[in-house]
Amino acid sequence: MISVLVVDDNPIVRAALRGFLDGAPDVTVVAEAADGLEALAEARRTGPAVTLLDHRMPVADGLSVLADLARLSSVLVLTSDPDPGLIAQMLHGGARGYLIHGAFTPGELHRAVVAVASGYGWLSPAAAAVATATMRARPAGRPRPRHGLTRREQDVLDLLAEGLSNAAIAHRLLLTEKTVKNHLHRAYAKLRVTNRTEALLRWTGRT
Repeated sequence: MISVLVVDDNPIVRAALRGFLDGAPDVTVVAEAADGLEALAEARRTGPAVTLLDHRMPVADGLSVLADLARLSSVLVLTSDPDPGLIAQMLHGGARGYLIHGAFTPGELHRAVVAVASGYGWLSPAAAAVATATMRARPAGRPRPRHGLTRREQDVLDLLAEGLSNAAIAHRLLLTEKTVKNHLHRAYAKLRVTNRTEALLRWTGRT
């Protein structure tokens, strides 16, 4: 059972998220918080596997407590703010994923929670676009390090940065989904990372 802490200053949003997740057989919401300081207190009290973290909150916003929360729980940012600068800061600060309100279904939220709880990353298309934009903005005179990756591993990571799923990458490159997973795992080892979010940050020059 995956324990979840829901952090949002809007009680209606908290209730909706609880409703989405409590219907899943493998997820339970163990606590709620309305601001960053409450979130830290509840995380220390309940030890959730995953924290759904809003950004704009009174008392202490999400970014100000992210580093401390990330030491206590896997953080999935869930906010209405699609600002590229904020997305980059949250990912740098320790968030394992980033979702934007109104741009995901209950099923997608559940899959994101399961992925983050398992140590993987989960990026919405908007968050993936930030990584892609960073990659494209790199000055021509400063080529991106290749990290010993094969051409095919680089292709897979480039498509990952565009927000494509493993299945979509397989379709684009005319590969099987299992082959895509194998390329990703080999790339993780070469990049010295353990999940999709960390791989994107390393590959696009954010770390």
